[in-house]
Amino acid sequence: MDNMNINQLIIPFSLTILAGLSTVVGSLIYLSHILCKRKSIGFFLGMSAGVMIYLSFVELLSHSIKNVGFVNANIYFFVGVIIMALIDYFLPHQYLEEKICRKHTIIDRRLLSTGIVVTLGLVIHNFPEGMAVFLSSFSNIKLGILLALAIAIHNIPEGIAVAAPIYQATQSKAKAIKYAFISGMAEPLGAIIAFLLLRPYLNTNILSYVFALVAGVMVYISFDELLPTCFRDEYGHRAIIGIVIGMMIVSFSLLFL
Repeated sequence: MDNMNINQLIIPFSLTILAGLSTVVGSLIYLSHILCKRKSIGFFLGMSAGVMIYLSFVELLSHSIKNVGFVNANIYFFVGVIIMALIDYFLPHQYLEEKICRKHTIIDRRLLSTGIVVTLGLVIHNFPEGMAVFLSSFSNIKLGILLALAIAIHNIPEGIAVAAPIYQATQSKAKAIKYAFISGMAEPLGAIIAFLLLRPYLNTNILSYVFALVAGVMVYISFDELLPTCFRDEYGHRAIIGIVIGMMIVSFSLLFL
């Protein structure tokens, strides 16, 4: 492979890494001394739910409908909901909780369960995002940069969505950062898969089906895990403010596209 081809690969792949690492930025923001208070978790989980719900309906599902039609997009959307419901049902929560917390006491099992499901959902969500950033920047570097920037902005509250419940459940900042990092690194992994295996077969329609499916996954996580958890304590009004702010964050990030 000549230098030109190597450069063509390095820039798109670097963009996916930077976009993925913004989840770690989100975890570090949450873990600052001021923000990582128990009373703030409703706000941050609400903000994360707002990001996921708004992104799912306004960007992912609408993009899919535009390319593959209303019926096809909605079929894949509800398939995504069903798949995530089945994963959530069969996921060995207790085994994962014990594995995550071998050296830490579990303070709140419900929050830890939320953190596990959100991490898994974001890994599923970040795969096609990484593919989209890589493929778009491979063909049009300006579009790839704008897409990576928009994704990086809304990945920050997604990093908070992972870090907040895991930290509050374990009081371990290292674990919160670790799982935010894992969820973010699904983006460059998606880029690698897109280049090595799927690049000859990927097109706008296939990505549209994937985005619709991912929208269903994120909506399920929001309504099954994030929203019930953020309204569990007496800080419901803060959760509502967080939901609205999360939606506003995505709306501003999409202005770059």
